[in-house]
Amino acid sequence: VFRYKNKNTCKFMKKKKSTNLPVKAKSTELITVSQEKINQKNKKSNPLEINITEKLHHLKNKTEVRKLLPDILGRVLARIWIDSKFKDDFASDPQKTLEFNGVYLPEDMSIEFQKPNSDRPRIVVYEQRPNSRFKLRVLYLQLVMMAGR
Repeated sequence: VFRYKNKNTCKFMKKKKSTNLPVKAKSTELITVSQEKINQKNKKSNPLEINITEKLHHLKNKTEVRKLLPDILGRVLARIWIDSKFKDDFASDPQKTLEFNGVYLPEDMSIEFQKPNSDRPRIVVYEQRPNSRFKLRVLYLQLVMMAGR
C-alpha cells in the first residue's frame, strides 16, 4: 500500500491486518459463545420487534409532548408499516397501545389514528382544555414518500 506524504513523495507501508473477532484471540483459535448470547442477539435483530421507546415516558405538558413525541410516533409509524398486528392494535386504541409500550400522555391530550388503511396513515395529537368542547391540534405525523435520483 502506498501512502502519500505530500505531492512529490510517497512511502511504502505495510497494511495492518484487522480482525473482526469479539475478543483477543489468534485467527485459528476456537472461540465459544454461549447459546444465551446468541438468543439475545437474535431477539434484537427481529425487525418486527422495533422498540417504540427505550424507557418509560410520562409526558407532563405540551412542551414535553412537542419535544419527545415526534420521535416516538415516528417509530410507531415505522412499526405500523411492517407489523400488521401492531397496526390493528394501534388503530383500535392508539392511547392504550402507547401506554402498553411505555408512553403516557398528559390528561388533557388525546391521540387519533387517521387514514389507517391508506399508504400514508396519519397520527394526530390533540389538546382539549377542561370545560371546553374544542380540540386544539398539537402535532401530527404522516408518512411522506419522496422520490430522488
